[in-house]
Amino acid sequence: MRTETSVTVYRQDYQPYPFDIPEVALAFDLDPEATTVTSRLTVRRRTPGDTAPLKLDGSDLELVSVSVDGRALEAAEYTVDEHALTLPNLGASASIEIVSRCRPAANSTLMGLYVSGGNFFTQCEAEGFRRITWFADRPDVMSRYRVTLRATPDYPVLLSNGNLLEHRTLPDGRAQAVWEDPFPKPCYLFALVAGRLTHRETRVNTASGREVLLQIYSDPGAESRTEWALESLVRSLRWDESRFGLELDLDRFMVVAVRDFNMGAMENKGLNIFNAAYVLADPDTATDANYEAIEAVIGHEYFHNWTGNRVTCRDWFQLSLKEGLTVFRDQEFSADMMARDMDAQAAASARAVKRIDDVVTLRAAQFPEDAGPMAHPIRPESYQEIGNFYTATVYEKGAEVIRMQHTLLGEAGFRAGMDEYFRRHDGQAVTCDDFVAAMESVYARQHPGRDLQVFRRWYSQAGTPRVAVELNYDAAARRCTVTLAQRCAPVGVEKTHPSPDGKLPFHIPFALGLLDRDGAPIPLRQDGKETATALLELTEERQQWVFDDIPSKPIPSLLRGFSAPVIVEYPWSDAELALLSAHDTDPFARWEAGQELATREILGLTAARQTGAEMKVSAGFVAAWRALLEDPRLDAAYRARALSLPSEKTLAERMAAIDPPSLAFARDFLRAELGRQLAESWRQAVAACQTPGPYTPAPEPAGKRALKNMALSHLMAGADADAAKSALDQYERASNMTDRLGALTALVNHGDEDVATRTLSHFYEQWQHDPLVIDKWFALQATARATTVETVRGLMAHPAFTLRNPNRARALVFQFCLNNARGLHAADGSGYVFWEEQVLALDALNPEIAARLARAMDNWSRFVPALRGPMRASLERVRGHAGLSRNVMEIVSKALELAA
Repeated sequence: MRTETSVTVYRQDYQPYPFDIPEVALAFDLDPEATTVTSRLTVRRRTPGDTAPLKLDGSDLELVSVSVDGRALEAAEYTVDEHALTLPNLGASASIEIVSRCRPAANSTLMGLYVSGGNFFTQCEAEGFRRITWFADRPDVMSRYRVTLRATPDYPVLLSNGNLLEHRTLPDGRAQAVWEDPFPKPCYLFALVAGRLTHRETRVNTASGREVLLQIYSDPGAESRTEWALESLVRSLRWDESRFGLELDLDRFMVVAVRDFNMGAMENKGLNIFNAAYVLADPDTATDANYEAIEAVIGHEYFHNWTGNRVTCRDWFQLSLKEGLTVFRDQEFSADMMARDMDAQAAASARAVKRIDDVVTLRAAQFPEDAGPMAHPIRPESYQEIGNFYTATVYEKGAEVIRMQHTLLGEAGFRAGMDEYFRRHDGQAVTCDDFVAAMESVYARQHPGRDLQVFRRWYSQAGTPRVAVELNYDAAARRCTVTLAQRCAPVGVEKTHPSPDGKLPFHIPFALGLLDRDGAPIPLRQDGKETATALLELTEERQQWVFDDIPSKPIPSLLRGFSAPVIVEYPWSDAELALLSAHDTDPFARWEAGQELATREILGLTAARQTGAEMKVSAGFVAAWRALLEDPRLDAAYRARALSLPSEKTLAERMAAIDPPSLAFARDFLRAELGRQLAESWRQAVAACQTPGPYTPAPEPAGKRALKNMALSHLMAGADADAAKSALDQYERASNMTDRLGALTALVNHGDEDVATRTLSHFYEQWQHDPLVIDKWFALQATARATTVETVRGLMAHPAFTLRNPNRARALVFQFCLNNARGLHAADGSGYVFWEEQVLALDALNPEIAARLARAMDNWSRFVPALRGPMRASLERVRGHAGLSRNVMEIVSKALELAA
């Protein structure tokens, strides 16, 4: 249903559902044009004597019949409208049967039951189950499900949650499968898959000795590309057993790849449905980044079996209860997988690489969100459309909040807190407060007289805190005093609906080290022990710590390991940053120092560009970058991160008025100068990072490919005489997609236009029948430096493009609008007109996807005046469009009304 009227839902208004629905039996007669669903519900009132009617959610359904305790109801005995089916006058308990129809083939929202590639799939989180049948579509109603699927022989594979009880052929020739999930679950975890699919499987024994079946389903012909996904699933199972003592609780676990999917994947109990991009991989078609993402997402959805399924959310305001926790778990899993089978030094570097990647994602996606109109705590206080709150704040910042608890408790303490959480709440729908209470029970034992009351503010306050650091050194006393002061201004709805108490201090674990002027670490004493890194717990607006026996004025190494999602303010000199970049023993802080140097350099070049002054790269910066590039102690993967320039989105957060074209020009100027001035070092890196032999996505060769392709890109940007030939040669000889796409990217962004066009055509001809590879082809062109709105319009006219497939829309339209600053922010305003056209076109098909594209204009009010007016005009036109979905209406209205 599309409407201009939005209703705000508030966390404070939560009320328990008046009925329990302990048992659900569903029978599906599958037909793409009209599927009949028979739902049998066992219903019990939660409060004796209550007379409230039973209200069941429903959307886009055709009602066939309703029966209560075996008696068919007359139309006057119930009410049905476009949102709900209401049954009054029920007794203390009842058996209800509802027969309805839905139309999967016509369902372009990809929520509920829909058809993709001729097969049936479901997506029910957050409120998709109401598109399948009438039900209490909320996460705190937990039921045991028995599901019967019937279909013609066109759909030989029939899957649902839990364990298979029966699969047989009916007298009429149709197939029937019966599934039973022995564990209570909310309806958002329901899943159904039916169609022509193939699979790869293996049997493994769990830690307790039970044999379980693991299966990966995909389209016929794609089974050769599911080996990595299955291996990742086995690793996920083993890791959860060893790290958290959590075992698979079903007889089987299934993953199914689908072509059309709104998200990355879904953790339906025992039947995970995945975007094919996070399942299918082989060396010819998938990059190192694809392999890493598949392992991470397989792990994430598997880990949800306990953190999300066995213990689920009481209401959607608690979304970070499962998502923030499970993102933290998948980050730790990926870090452990990257570090496995390595010595201690290499393992530390591998884990640092993962930590850097996670923080880069956080800063590029979540920090701008925290500074914009959609800013919200990781546990929001209100929403209009819950689909709009599957955000970087809930996921990535939510993971950082979990990580801070891990930091405060330590590994053993955090594991004890997790054990206590499951002991208290297994099989329940609970809140974020319940999780913190379990952790607090351990923290209080570790620190008698202390609690996590201040820490809870991370769940109720939005924004990114800033921590100002003062360092005073008393040479006579050999004493260093460190002062931390925090502040966090109101953001988003906090500005229009401020808390009576104002913004209160956060509990911030702040990791700090000290280096001498030669770059050597200075030992610190904390709690009677010597340490290289002190953990300061900042819980007030301003606090001080004193460190004795410091031999000379130190250089501070701040927020080591990114111990909290905050912004640090400290006046390092460029020379101090260069020293930290060369010598800091904490690999994250070492990377951070180089990033701060690069940020200062690019913002200085941007200012010069804006004022017409000469643009010149400082010799000190080039020397620091040369030292990183040539340091033999650093492995290739770490150097690839250390030498990456900060993203334009991260840099924009440091500008008083965002000027994307000038920023992009300055960043490209610096890249070209680094390519030119460090050409010989880049060439040596290319030569040293070859990876002969069979392809493997293991961290060491993947790191070498990352550094090699970075070096090639810099040489191309610096107009090196031989780089274009090297890039073309690498493209033609590549034995894997990482090297092939790396070379093609360099040619498209920095090479001759005719050569780039021919190579792009060759790439398409070779891979035109592989949708995931063609997504890469579209994305590369969408983000290319020379791409304009007209380029993208031309690509949208290509026979391979469709807005109906979310992956294809994301590859071209989203990549251009979100990651091509020059194109979107063209001076003539054409990029904004294009954005509004695509938001409205997608809104007619799939409002959830449209709302995500609408987020491109969140921070319009922070841009330079010449861009601000046209951006606002486009937002106003979208908001005024007749029949706009509530999803998009919430985004654009908040952007206009809660502008910074």
